[in-house]
Amino acid sequence: MASTCIPRGFLAAQCGYRLPLRILKSAAGYYVGTVSDEFGPVSRESVEYWPTAAEAQAAFELGQWTQRSNP
Repeated sequence: MASTCIPRGFLAAQCGYRLPLRILKSAAGYYVGTVSDEFGPVSRESVEYWPTAAEAQAAFELGQWTQRSNP
């Protein structure tokens, strides 16, 4: 049986969370980040913002985004 690797947030992990990466929206645009059902947005993982969810999703899927190193 093949194992499924779920990419998790690096910065979120530094704060003690194990959250999957998702495409999220802010006033600045769409970004790769994490969100908690209990607390809402936890981390912005990408340096970049994209104007549309589709562009952010494509960059995420192709690995064409930059991981932020600190919160």
